[in-house]
Amino acid sequence: MTETTTPILPCRTIQPILDFYEAVGFAVTFVQRSPNPYAAVERGGIQLQFFGMKDYDPRGSYSTCYVTTDDVDALYADFRSRLKAAYGRVPTRGLPRIGALRDTSFGMRQFLLNDPGGNCVRIGQPISDDQRHAPAPKGTFARALHHAALFADSKLDLAGAARVLDRALAREDERPTRVQLFRLLVLRADVAARLGEDGTARRALDRAAAVELAEDERAEVRDDLVRLRELRG
Repeated sequence: MTETTTPILPCRTIQPILDFYEAVGFAVTFVQRSPNPYAAVERGGIQLQFFGMKDYDPRGSYSTCYVTTDDVDALYADFRSRLKAAYGRVPTRGLPRIGALRDTSFGMRQFLLNDPGGNCVRIGQPISDDQRHAPAPKGTFARALHHAALFADSKLDLAGAARVLDRALAREDERPTRVQLFRLLVLRADVAARLGEDGTARRALDRAAAVELAEDERAEVRDDLVRLRELRG
């Protein structure tokens, strides 16, 4: 037997959903306006379906699904390019938006795509045979980065991520390496932008841009450098 799983996700109205997914290269395969709004989109092996709810609030959505790919970097680059063409910039805050591409502590290299309905499509590629969460590192700042990333992208607790990052950045008894400082600041800016705290995001971005990194360090933080450019617009 062959089985297929298709997520069915909520939205307030169908048309903004269709416009968004067409913008990132999906084909609309089904649309129903009545008696109940319903639609389906498809791109390669990704199939998503949506139903309309008049009183649905996208800002309070917890709807999510996971898409596994064998080339997450190429898919991320294509989505970013298409979103920039459609919106004039890569949307990093509000709805819709695309998150940073990064290696996780649970053996996946992934990014998050949030559509106008508030649905979070998690897209990732395995980089380890073990998808269990790795133990938190022992170093102060590596540990802070570990926990803040989990708060921001796994638990979707942005306020919790901000608290972890602020505590780490405020320490005076210990200093992060340049790579750690850069990563802390870029993640802090990302979290602030998603919270709508533009002033905090701007200050973190300015501090991150001022960190002087050697060539080998820049290679180590290549994903964070991409996110810095996106957040600065």
